[in-house]
Amino acid sequence: MANQKGSTRGKLKGDIFLLTDSQRSFASTQIELLKAVSDCGSISQAAKQVGISYKTAWDRIDAMNNMSSQPLVIRSAGGAQGGGTALTKLGQRIIEGFQSLQNEHQTFLDQLGDKLHSLNDIANFVRSENMKTSARNQFRGTITRITTGAVNTEIQLDIGADQHLIAIITQDSVTTLGLKEHEEVIALINASSVIMSTDINIVTSARNKFIGKVLRVVQGAVNADITLDIGGGKSVCAIITNTSAADLGLKEGDMACVLFKAPSVMLLSVT
Repeated sequence: MANQKGSTRGKLKGDIFLLTDSQRSFASTQIELLKAVSDCGSISQAAKQVGISYKTAWDRIDAMNNMSSQPLVIRSAGGAQGGGTALTKLGQRIIEGFQSLQNEHQTFLDQLGDKLHSLNDIANFVRSENMKTSARNQFRGTITRITTGAVNTEIQLDIGADQHLIAIITQDSVTTLGLKEHEEVIALINASSVIMSTDINIVTSARNKFIGKVLRVVQGAVNADITLDIGGGKSVCAIITNTSAADLGLKEGDMACVLFKAPSVMLLSVT
């Protein structure tokens, strides 16, 4: 942006991240999808409205529910391809709050743009502060227990599901992240690290075992993408081979369990 007469002035643009009291953020793309769900009452129609695939829409909704203290979107029985889907009261409140901020936000940007002399520097800084990850399973949780061992440390998290999530990381990582009980962290688990079984009574060495109902089975050329409802509005995604999916005979509504080892859980500090 140049500020001399006759030069071309850039226009300051920005996005809104709506934060709850616990600092959970919701971006405009997420709000757009929530609004479409509210308007259409159907995931398939909402996906078409915002220009994304049906699977992408579900992935975003699962991520929002997993990262929120309460579900934002609920599913009811019946309806083809996601019919009967609706927002919770919290989801509606987030949309209403976001809409009321948009006009004020644009006014702020217009005023700020008149005073800034280096928009590119600011844009580059903000861009560097945004983190993206390929991990399909992301949960915001509160540390309820830290158990220190000789080399590694076990971290127990309350993620709002029916049971706790367990992570094992090095003591150096605990120190680096500054982890303490009652603090919030984000847990990441790659879908490829998740094992599925239709035997909900199976006993293994994996510290994390969640039982629930199969929400979706998406077949690919080689692998199948399975999403399991683990309670509390949370879900876990697993990537397994099509052969394994056929052997398990998984279909929507079936009871199953997911398992993953505690060392497979990565933790990020949010403080």
